[in-house]
Formats: sequence, structure tokens, C-alpha cells
Amino acid sequence: MKILIVEDEIKSAQYLRKGLVESGYQVDVAHDGIDGLFMARATDFDLLILDVMLPGLDGWGVISRLRESSQVPVLFLTARDAVEDRVKGLELGADDYLIKPFSYAELLARVRTLLRRQPMRQQELYTVANLEVDVLKRRAIRGGQRIDLTNKEFALLHLLLQHKGEVMSRSQIASQVWDMNFDSDTNVVDVAIRRLRAKIDDDFEPKLIQTVRGMGYRIEDEG
Repeated sequence: MKILIVEDEIKSAQYLRKGLVESGYQVDVAHDGIDGLFMARATDFDLLILDVMLPGLDGWGVISRLRESSQVPVLFLTARDAVEDRVKGLELGADDYLIKPFSYAELLARVRTLLRRQPMRQQELYTVANLEVDVLKRRAIRGGQRIDLTNKEFALLHLLLQHKGEVMSRSQIASQVWDMNFDSDTNVVDVAIRRLRAKIDDDFEPKLIQTVRGMGYRIEDEG
């Protein structure tokens, strides 16, 4: 398995590389966003470990451009710990987000989880009321209007549709959409739901994404 670390702090990059090599991985390192993006496009890596605050091109820019042509798993490793930063990273297409300072054992566990993830068999088309979602084309249409969704918004919508009528807890959503566990006092899932609602529910009837107080969320046509 080949991993690319994009980290401008030399000592941190060396520490990460040493640990991952000792764990059996092939590891390359880039120290700025421009080189990191070039290397990620030029080589078939199995995973990117990406900082946010990088010279040349920051981590947001790297993943935005990378996602135009690649779905390689990306783990953000950064000191940016605000909820809005986590949401932004995940919505831009990151698969996980780990805050510095971190435990190497936790990092390694997350790396292994991302590397062994297997694609799921998917139903291709979903319809709820006047919402139509084509999974293969990654297209959502409501009332004949195309809805533009980020990668994580689409994944969140897809999860709710897979479990239509079922209540999904915040922890279930976090683990299945982002493959990570959030602390109970964070509201990343709530923020993501609110942004998804703004796109697929606010201007349409009936409202499809429902809050079940004290339990979680579900998608259902009660009309």
C-alpha cells in the first residue's frame, strides 16, 4: 500500500513517515500543496494524509482539485479543530479528519480502516415524493430542478435514502458517511443535515428530511 503525506512541518512529516514505514507501508512525502497535488495526480496512491495549512496551495485547494479526477481516500491531519473546518473538509471530499495533536495508534487505526474499506453494492435509482436521485450519475433532481450537492452531501442523502423511513442516529450517520466517530458534544452531523435540508427541502414541498427528537434523522414522504 502506498501513502502520500502532504505536510509542511518537517519533523511531523518525518515522524509520520517513520511510523508508517515501520507499519509496512510505502510512503512518499510532499512539503507543500502544489507538489502534493502533482504527486497525487502522477502516482496511484492508496491514501493521502493531508494537512490544511500548507504553503503554495492549502489543503482545501488540494482536495478540491484532486476530486475533479480522483477518489483516492484522503485523511485530513490538521490543527484546525473548529466544527466548521471539519464540515468543510468532509464536504470537499475527505474521508476522515483527525485533529493535532493526535495519538499515532489512533492515526494508524484510521489509516487501516480507510485502506480496507470495500465499495458497497448500490441501488442505482431512488425516488421519494418529487425527489429523484441517480447514484451512478451522482445526480439529484427535485421537482424537475437539478440540485448541486457536495460529495459528502450526496453521501449523506444516499445513506438516508438507503434507510428510507428508518431513524438514523447521529453516530450512525457519522460512522457510515465519514467512517469516523464524533464526540457526543460536536454538531458536525447537525450542520451537515441543515445544509442538505437547505438544498433539497427549503424551497420544496413536502419536507422530506425529518428530525426525530432525541433519536436522529430520517427521510420519508409523509404527504
